[in-house]
Amino acid sequence: MNRNTDKNNPHRYDDMLDLPHHQSSTRPHMSMANRAAQFSPFAALTGFDDKVMETARLTDEKIELSDTEKERLDKKLRFLSNHLDEHPTVSVTYFVPDAKKAGGAYTTNTGIVKRIDTVEQKIIFYAENMISDGWSVSIDTIVEIE
Repeated sequence: MNRNTDKNNPHRYDDMLDLPHHQSSTRPHMSMANRAAQFSPFAALTGFDDKVMETARLTDEKIELSDTEKERLDKKLRFLSNHLDEHPTVSVTYFVPDAKKAGGAYTTNTGIVKRIDTVEQKIIFYAENMISDGWSVSIDTIVEIE
């Protein structure tokens, strides 16, 4: 029996150990990085995890204020309007619609009121330098002013 055909012979490939490594004459040598890339996992569902996370993210519904609550906010706005020269600092809780799905979130920011724009229906706050306009809040999104 030939030692190269005997499957139990641990030395059946000894004659090949000293042969030179084959190099293709028609194809260029592949780099190790490209060779490794062949075996990287395939992401068939690219972006799926992001979609699942977005779907699972909770949003709040916008609260519709009662007439009593609207009157209370209107009184606070009139008070602010009459005291703008004192540069009042207020905390405003307001609804910010979500850009990607229905609903949104309630946010509370504090700042110094610069003016109340009755045409645009916004409260405009000072920037940190107290010279230019900073941020603004649409009056119809406000649920609380403190």
